[in-house]
Amino acid sequence: MAGESVPPAGDDKKRKKEQAQPESNPNDKKLSNAELKKKAKEDKAARRAAAKATQPASSAPPPLPHQQTANEPKNSAGPARGTAAAAAAAPRPKHHHDGGARSTAKKTSKVPECFSHLSMARRLTLTQADKEVHPAVLALGQYMACFAIGDSITRLEATLLALKKVIDAYTTPLGATLSRHFTSHVLNPQIEYLAACRPMCFSMGNAIRWLKLQISKLDIDLPDSDAKKHLCALIDSFISERITVADFVMVNTAAEMVVDGDVIVVYARHHLVERALIRAHSVLARHFRVIVVDDPFHRVGLGTAKALASAGLPVSYVSDLGALPTTLAGATVVMAAAEAMFANGAMYARAGTCDVVTVASHLGLRVVALCESINFTERVAVDSLTYNEIDPESCDAEGFRLLFDTTMNRYISVVVTELGTTSAKSVTAILRKLEEL
Repeated sequence: MAGESVPPAGDDKKRKKEQAQPESNPNDKKLSNAELKKKAKEDKAARRAAAKATQPASSAPPPLPHQQTANEPKNSAGPARGTAAAAAAAPRPKHHHDGGARSTAKKTSKVPECFSHLSMARRLTLTQADKEVHPAVLALGQYMACFAIGDSITRLEATLLALKKVIDAYTTPLGATLSRHFTSHVLNPQIEYLAACRPMCFSMGNAIRWLKLQISKLDIDLPDSDAKKHLCALIDSFISERITVADFVMVNTAAEMVVDGDVIVVYARHHLVERALIRAHSVLARHFRVIVVDDPFHRVGLGTAKALASAGLPVSYVSDLGALPTTLAGATVVMAAAEAMFANGAMYARAGTCDVVTVASHLGLRVVALCESINFTERVAVDSLTYNEIDPESCDAEGFRLLFDTTMNRYISVVVTELGTTSAKSVTAILRKLEEL
């Protein structure tokens, strides 16, 4: 109609907006911008806390198909039934978490706290390895963790050959030099991975220190190709001199110490002892007899007995360490191989070696220890608990077994190295001589 006034469109919008807003309390004070920001932060923190509180229920395993079909109408019926279904599903992830915690606690409680400093070999997944770890080193770590590569010299040689592949595959980044970049960014991740798979033996530690020293001596102006060739040649020379030639010399020296009529006792299995006895019989034509005392846990001595018997040697096999005085009664020499020699002359060898050597010494038998000089260490040990490893296959809630033991120098008659024969007390003199070379 012409007489009626039409309200402006702007006033109509303003009226609707006021109706949509809740009525404000006149007693409430108007908040400032700072107070509004503070309130918004508090609301956000409350929402995060609520989300975390509901997270365990959401991590529950999904129900089976028939359970989903049965629960769908229940959930749509009302919130009470939906809450009951969620509560019934919630204990399942909690029970799984408790079981994982119990297994972890049980695992850590296997080894008493007083032995917590001892390490144990373990297999790492590829996701746990650093991205810089070379595939050859990854494979080597898995072999070491499952003891497919056992004795120290074999582990040392395999490590050096793997590091050669790492050096060949290395490319120096722009603005860096090989001597300053390779050790910290490439070499150290390889070493850390191998040590995580299984604790490094003393020979590996000595060789890695030597390799780092050679890298630090490289001229920063030397081209990468020449530097890598130089390092690979040094590694080949190291393997040849400190492992291959050293083993050959030691085998010859030990074989010449065998005389006709000897009854030689060996423990478990080691390639140096086995090669020395076969050479003494086959090459030097010595007539003697061998008694093989085996490791009662791993039975590796059976392979030694078979190898010596195949070479034509008369062999007696003893399956364990029981009745050692009777077993060693007619023997004349004990020939043992060491994993390492400490600076105080103590011998670090396979667990059980100390038992055989101690009984032999009390019976007046001569004890010959074979050890490469690369296995000599400046550390000192007076027991088997300072430096050792826990056998992962013999570690449970009832107890655990150590892989090595330590024999004091007073029980060792002579030590055979590639440098000749010496007494166990002369280890420090040999170490000083090696530093001069």
